[in-house]
Amino acid sequence: MLSFTLQELVDRFDLHGMRLGEVAAGAVVKHSRDFNLTREAALSTTLAKETPAYDVQQACGTGLEIVILVVNKIALGQIDAGIAGGVDTASDAPIAVNERLRKILLEANRGRSAGARVGALAKLRPGMFFRPLLPRNAEPRTNLSMGEHCELMVKRWKISHEAQDALAEDSHRKLAAAYARGFFNDLMTPYKGLARDNNLRPDILLDQLSQLKPAFDRDASTLTAGNSTPLTDGASAVLLASEQWAAERGLPVLAYLTFSATAAVNFFGKREGLLMAPAYAVPSMLARGALAAGLRFSTKSTRRSRRRCCARSPRGKTTNIAARRWA
Repeated sequence: MLSFTLQELVDRFDLHGMRLGEVAAGAVVKHSRDFNLTREAALSTTLAKETPAYDVQQACGTGLEIVILVVNKIALGQIDAGIAGGVDTASDAPIAVNERLRKILLEANRGRSAGARVGALAKLRPGMFFRPLLPRNAEPRTNLSMGEHCELMVKRWKISHEAQDALAEDSHRKLAAAYARGFFNDLMTPYKGLARDNNLRPDILLDQLSQLKPAFDRDASTLTAGNSTPLTDGASAVLLASEQWAAERGLPVLAYLTFSATAAVNFFGKREGLLMAPAYAVPSMLARGALAAGLRFSTKSTRRSRRRCCARSPRGKTTNIAARRWA
């Protein structure tokens, strides 16, 4: 999918044979054979083979972090243009052998004699072959999945089942309306017959959502399959460039990336909540934008004033970045 997406971007902007500054992309879960995923995907396109490419991974923030990396290189003058992207294929997740079987196979491989190798292989038991190590989006320090961490978060902040269902219903309806008015026509390219998000349920009703069974905490859960984000397949890419590079090629500037911020939380020590990092990153970014604009900003300000602050932020030194939006 990443190769297909990159090629569609190349076709759309006539980048055939062009050597870009770099192509960067990533995946949260990938096979060990895909250790050089982005480079291989780039080589499968009609970009110049001399275009550097590399992988980045930062859990759910992978795609956004890659955009920031490429944009910063453009702002520093290291490159003039690059592609940022991401891909995940939950339907083709890697399945590994269990730990005991893995160690035995490694021991056999290290054996210097036939006897040593046979001795290691003699430890194999039939049951080992039927206990694969299945992928799971669990944090190693808590052994909890993303959904289980979200369950803890909504309990701490007292977000009701009804509020979550209402948000889910509204999200489906807005997505359906966006498709209906053609919002995604120039943003999405059909792949193998699929022309829209297959998670969309345009006719979903609150009554239906309220009847779904708990997905994580079986006793006191408010998260269900209907109001939780599913794991699915998809790929996206965006062309980023300096204004000069875009102007020389007649490409319109659709957006400027002016400010960015990342944050982390101590989710296992202080137990702040695994998913709360944006609550720290966003105020920090908006405050930086307000300072650049000579405006006052308080983290206690309303949502409306935060939006106004962002809208009024000027194009500073690092805004020589033209982002050509595509997904």
